[in-house]
Amino acid sequence: MKGSWDDRDNPFAIEKRDDDLAPDDDTSPHALEVRPARIGLAIVLLASLVGAYFAATSTADFVTHLDRDVHAIHCSFNPGDKAEMGESGCRTVMLSPYSSFFRDRWWGGVPVALWALAVFSFLAYRSAHLIWRGKPLRSEGLFLFLATLLPVGMSAVYGHLAVNEVGAVCNVCVGIYVASGAAFLGALLTLLLSVPKRDPAAVRRFATGFGEGVLFVGAMTLVYLTSVPEGRADGKGGAAGCGGLVQPEDEAGIMVTLGGKGKAAIEVLDPLCPACRAFDARLKASGLDEKLAAKAVLFPLDSTCNWMVSTSLHPGACAVSEAMLCAAEKDAQGPRKVLDWAFVHQEALRELAEKDEPALRAKIEAEFPNVKGCLGSAVVKNKIVKSLRWAVSNALPVMTPQLFVEGTRMCDEDTDLGLEYTLTQMLSRGGAK
Repeated sequence: MKGSWDDRDNPFAIEKRDDDLAPDDDTSPHALEVRPARIGLAIVLLASLVGAYFAATSTADFVTHLDRDVHAIHCSFNPGDKAEMGESGCRTVMLSPYSSFFRDRWWGGVPVALWALAVFSFLAYRSAHLIWRGKPLRSEGLFLFLATLLPVGMSAVYGHLAVNEVGAVCNVCVGIYVASGAAFLGALLTLLLSVPKRDPAAVRRFATGFGEGVLFVGAMTLVYLTSVPEGRADGKGGAAGCGGLVQPEDEAGIMVTLGGKGKAAIEVLDPLCPACRAFDARLKASGLDEKLAAKAVLFPLDSTCNWMVSTSLHPGACAVSEAMLCAAEKDAQGPRKVLDWAFVHQEALRELAEKDEPALRAKIEAEFPNVKGCLGSAVVKNKIVKSLRWAVSNALPVMTPQLFVEGTRMCDEDTDLGLEYTLTQMLSRGGAK
């Protein structure tokens, strides 16, 4: 019954101000304006909580990899699904250079998902506060609407990068995109149904809201940075690397030029190795490839020419490696051209090699006519053998890729999330052979 409730004894009563509207009750002339606004706010709140969940999941997976080990990753819309090992769109996206910022300053950098978590937490806080208030002003609805433009805009940018640059889609990221869109629609509905009353304190409200948002992002970033490890527990990693070359000289002339100017570097690679392709893409995206005067030692993980592997992990790698060596005889940039072509068509080339090795060689000759007469010859096959012996002489593990900067080997765990940080250190400090 109206009037039986004493507002002085009600802990949830809203203090009445001259610039506020009438209380939100059934008899208020503004009730039809105020109550529907809560629907939009509820949508924003729910979407923000969902987005925060997905962002927290992605951030947690990122943080687990700060120990420089390989861990399972969540890549499902279903909260009950367990994290899984192996390749997935989420792992590919996480290892891409777009998953974090400031990668050259901190190992792994600051994950974008962390900032997404901060933004969604802020949106949840603002929408929950306005639901409790029950009387969102037009200025408050406008601020909430503008705040949701940030996750929507970033979702559009990162969706484009995932499809067109990374070439993989992360289900957890898609969850964030959907939540961002839902929050945007909820905020738009809130804006349209909010109270169209003149608000003299609008500027102050905007400034306060913006400051609160910055505080959310800054606090989470600060907490995260305090947990980023400086290096490995054994003191290795970073510029110190993980060992070096015993016999770095190229007396047999088996190295091919990859390009770049700067410190001398040697990359041990397999042209049909997916990890080598991803490593090369990360190097290019970071711009650090231009700071390396890089040469390659070919190490095809293909039993056709490599006696160190019992099965062909990458069928056709021997033929493409031969093509790179043959191309070097006619053009210094030839090996790079063959390698880029092989990276683009890796899957198709491996499939063709499994079915018909001669057909693969014919395809290579059709694409690069200057290798005819050299491809498959005894001379180039002997060079492949010498490349493998070079790896044995330097006691290299049977794996690709491997990177040496002035003779110092980059640790395997630093070639993924820590690539930019570690390589920047190696370039700035150098490394002992």
